[in-house]
Amino acid sequence: MKYNVELTLQNKTEAYAFNQVAAQANGAAWLKCGDTVILATVVIDETDFVDEDFLPLTVQYIEKSYAAGKFPGGFIKRETKPSDFETLTSRIVDRSLRPLFPKGFANPVQITVMVLSADREADLQVLALNAASAALYVSDIDIFNSVSAVRVGKIDGEIVFNPTLSQLQKSTLDLYLAGSKEDMLMIEMQTLGSDEVEILDIGIIDPLVDPAMSTPSVAVRRSNAMSEDELIRILASAQIALSEANSAYESAFKSYAKPPFELQTIVSEISGEMIEYVRSVHTDDLKRGINQMAKTERSTALRTIRKTILKEKPEWNEHELKKAIESVKRSMVRAQILDEKVRADGRALNEVRPISIETNVLPSAHASALFTRGQTQALVVLTLGGAKDAQMFENLTDSGTQNEGFMVHYNFPGFSVGEPSPIGAPRRRELGHGNLAKRALEGACVRNGQTIRLVSEVLESNGSSSMATVCGGYMALRAGDIEVADPIAGVAMGMVQEGSRHAILTDIMGLEDHDGDLDFKVAGSKGGITAMQMDIKLGGIHLDVLKEALYQAKEARSHIIDIMISSEDKIELNEGTLPSTDLFHIDPSFIGDIIGQAGKTIREIIERFDVTIDIDKKKGSVKLTGKNRDGLRGARDHIEGIVSGATPVEKVEYKVGDVVKGKVKKIVDFGAFIELPGGVDGLIHISKLSDGHVSRVSDVVNEGDELMVEIVEFKGNKIGLGRAK
Repeated sequence: MKYNVELTLQNKTEAYAFNQVAAQANGAAWLKCGDTVILATVVIDETDFVDEDFLPLTVQYIEKSYAAGKFPGGFIKRETKPSDFETLTSRIVDRSLRPLFPKGFANPVQITVMVLSADREADLQVLALNAASAALYVSDIDIFNSVSAVRVGKIDGEIVFNPTLSQLQKSTLDLYLAGSKEDMLMIEMQTLGSDEVEILDIGIIDPLVDPAMSTPSVAVRRSNAMSEDELIRILASAQIALSEANSAYESAFKSYAKPPFELQTIVSEISGEMIEYVRSVHTDDLKRGINQMAKTERSTALRTIRKTILKEKPEWNEHELKKAIESVKRSMVRAQILDEKVRADGRALNEVRPISIETNVLPSAHASALFTRGQTQALVVLTLGGAKDAQMFENLTDSGTQNEGFMVHYNFPGFSVGEPSPIGAPRRRELGHGNLAKRALEGACVRNGQTIRLVSEVLESNGSSSMATVCGGYMALRAGDIEVADPIAGVAMGMVQEGSRHAILTDIMGLEDHDGDLDFKVAGSKGGITAMQMDIKLGGIHLDVLKEALYQAKEARSHIIDIMISSEDKIELNEGTLPSTDLFHIDPSFIGDIIGQAGKTIREIIERFDVTIDIDKKKGSVKLTGKNRDGLRGARDHIEGIVSGATPVEKVEYKVGDVVKGKVKKIVDFGAFIELPGGVDGLIHISKLSDGHVSRVSDVVNEGDELMVEIVEFKGNKIGLGRAK
């Protein structure tokens, strides 16, 4: 492949090839960064027009398994349903590029991003947007602005731009920012929790008095919530980086851009006569309609007004009248906010709707919380499990199967907004909202090896249902006796801007989301932000306005958290259904005694005390899960009794080539299991028992025999042996 452009920006080098592949598309970009190769294409339907008030843009991000030398998982060895990561990445690219298209753009556009080769350290979400933007920029669609992405991490207190995936695992911040030369367009942010050792303050300990005494410590969970001021400073630096990157992209790509053709934009002229008639004759009706819309996202008020006017003016076109009524309604809502500082439902700009909280309303569930804020209501249900209940997945850049032990699933049925729509598979929006709530809560949650699943059933929605999920999620965790580092709440913010005037709105409802200029969701503790999502409808936002919104959101979070803490004090646990857990540590050298021969001892403990046991052989951690605390206590006492009465076995670290004396523990048809010093077993295959042919293992060795063996290989936790020469 001949690359036309090579750019080194913010810790990464990108090479682009244009006009060499996918020539039938309106625009195509072949991007190589390290060993990652991405093909992005843009196709427009020049003959079709969508006469609706939305942009007909579709984005598909697709990962090919062969890109990492893998087969697709599952029975069918072909890529089928997109993974959650693919869906969420498609959303990120869509939300970042959508503001580039002018109002009234009516031609359907399809952007496809395909990962053809994947470097395991590559940030595919950053590269996906950069490739898609490059394809759009060099296409013959008349869009002349570049958009790019940067990811920001915080490692050991230092800010790092575009960290590798390995670096990101050590970071306490994951900030994804998309923007143009002039503006920020989209923000996704979360803080990553960490466990720290905290020294307990119990006075001075003199080791000369008692050498056995040491300074006591305890592991403490940190949410690493970020302060508003620090976030603004990081965003300012990231915005400079984006501006420099987009200037470089546009300068380098300009000569490869196709000549643009003129596209028809549908910006229908709204009849001035209709607007004036609605204003002068039906203002009071419209005010009542707006008041009704403040109570529900689904309203028949505007339809009633439209039918009334059509009776008065039967010659008018209903479609045009609908647009006129919508235009007047929008201007009335915005003017009331900017001029009178009052919202459609009578609230002040920074006022949160009334909140009510009930916990454990479902007696057979492990825990639940019903969180209601105004006309938005979420029922969040908690289920607890062990390591075996985790969701298995494997992303393209993963070296193997991963386990997701903290899940938030968000459901948005049609009845929540009064629509008669069937319930089906989760859509992009539902996956995105669930992911946002997960990012808000996960960093602060103390899991102790448990698998945690939160399901949010949105029962009523009039704005901010994802943030209701965050609040309800925290309450459900506490109702299930799960420790959380800090109380976490979320609130949706909005903005109305006309010229130099603007107003920031707290806890927006559907009407304000629809007619406003900003969709800004922020979650966190009283001390800082744990997750944030922002989409700009204006084309950009200034940092001083964003700072104002962040501090107004902090004030709202503090108010909501106070209410949540008050409700937390009234929680009554579902003792009959809530599983209990106990996590403790033992010397790893005793684990063999707990398991017993062929697992006999551990099976007896499980059956006797009705518990499940998860053991980390390397760390020596033992996690017990049971239906009641008596069973847990009995199982722990039993295990600690085994440990106290057993003789510790010195742990031996083996490497290939070591020669040791072992004892034949068991003979099988294909070889013999040898017990090695340190209490571990290895297998010597029948073919390695002798230089000559061996028909039966028992012809060479018998159980109890001692022999010298050599470590020849490791397969996971299994040790392969050979006869020592």
